This record gives sequence, C-alpha cells and structure tokens, in this order.
Amino acid sequence: MNDIQRIIASALLEDMPNGDITTESLFKNETSTARFIAKSSGVISGILVAKETFLQVDPAVTFEIFKGDGSVVQKGEVIASVSGLSKSLLKAERVALNFLQRMSGIATMTRDFVKEVEGTHALILDTRKTTPNLRVLEKQAVRDGGGTNHRMNLSDMAMIKDNHIKAAGSIKAAVSTVKSKIKPNIQIEIEVESIPELYEALETDADIIMLDNMSCDMMTECVKINHGKKRLEASGNMTLDRIKEVAKTGVDYISVGALTHSYDSLDVSLKFQ
Repeated sequence: MNDIQRIIASALLEDMPNGDITTESLFKNETSTARFIAKSSGVISGILVAKETFLQVDPAVTFEIFKGDGSVVQKGEVIASVSGLSKSLLKAERVALNFLQRMSGIATMTRDFVKEVEGTHALILDTRKTTPNLRVLEKQAVRDGGGTNHRMNLSDMAMIKDNHIKAAGSIKAAVSTVKSKIKPNIQIEIEVESIPELYEALETDADIIMLDNMSCDMMTECVKINHGKKRLEASGNMTLDRIKEVAKTGVDYISVGALTHSYDSLDVSLKFQ
C-alpha cells in the first residue's frame, strides 16, 4: 500500500469507524450510477484519488473518468461517473468528494498564479505549509495546476532560515557548517532579508538564495547584484495581484504558501441518476 492509498484508507476509517448505519439500513443489493458534476469552473486534481476511494470501499465498482487530473473543467461539465452497489457509492461519496474538491481548489489557484507569470522565466513553487499528513496530495494538486514542488520535507534539502542564522552566528558560518555535514548532492538554500545579507550569501556555497519579504525594487536590485551567480527565490506575501510584478524582477522562483493553505475548494457534486 502506497502513501496515497494509506491516506484514503485512514480517511474512510475516520468516516466509517463502525460502518454506515444509514446506508446499511436502507440498501442491500440495489445498484446505481452517479456522476461527478462541476458546479464551478476550475482545474481538476484528485480524480484518481476519488477513484481509489471508491475502489477501496468496493473493488467491483466501475469508475469512468471524463476529465483527468490537470484538465480544465467548466461549470456544469461531467467529470466522471461511477456505477455499482448503491450502498458502496454512498459510503465512498463524501470522502471522495473531500479529496477531489480540495485538491481541485489547490490546482485551480495554482493555475491562476502560473498564468500570471507567463512570459517570464519564474516558476511558481509551493511550500511546506500543507495540511498535516496530506502533503503528498496537496503537492500533487500543485503539479496538476502547473506549479512546481519545492522540497517535500526537511530531509530533501538544506534550507537555512533566519532562526538558523541567528543561532549559528552568521550566514557564512551557517552555510559552511551545513555544507561540511551533508551529502554532496544535497542543495543548500539560504534566506536573506537585505542587500548586505545578499552579498554575504553570494560568498558562500549556497545553491539558492531566498529573498524574504523584499519589495520589488529591492528584488530587482538583488537580481542585478547576483548577475546569474545563484538561483534566486522570492518569498513572502505573494498574492495574485502582485505576482506578475514580482516575476518581472527576474527572480527564478516565487514560493507561494497560499496555494496549500488559503485556497477555495472547487464546488463539485455527486448526483445519482
């Protein structure tokens, strides 16, 4: 069982610790067909997760996908259909919709950000500001929306932030110490908050420099000073209305925490025929 299958199994157990008393009281071997219908326009993510949810409840159900992950859907369009025992469809309905609506909401928001930076070379990154235990799903949704995943966890990459720097004594000391203790293939990212800190970071072995909570004018200056030496990531207060201006500064990456903590779920319903 992989990580996603375990997440689904846990969600089903949460929803049915002792079965579904309503459905089990009403139905035996009756069959039904139901359709997932988009009640608003957006980007689909999680339809395969929804399918797996139904299959875990009942491997005999038939699930047909019309709009795959990453597809744009318009209000009123049918995303998928599922057929099988009525009791099986009803047991899986809410958990499947919870996954699909939330993942599609993230994908839709991500697509909006990605569209805003078209014409620049900046990539939209996610962060670790995810729902505990659901990171693998939420980062998949970012990919489905056209975004790029940053590190998946604390083991993937060395990211030295302000509290690390204060505890270590300086930017140079922090990078030097980390570099001496990690594997050669592990990247190092260092956070800076000012032009003097940028100059210090440029003298280290850091691969990426994060420009934290800077104005666009300051980031433009940082790009000029950097002159392609390191990759630059913009971070902090990245809203849709300013993301294009940030991208035009010339940074390589823009990390957007809001993608996985401030999205609106896509409105999707499951209608029995």
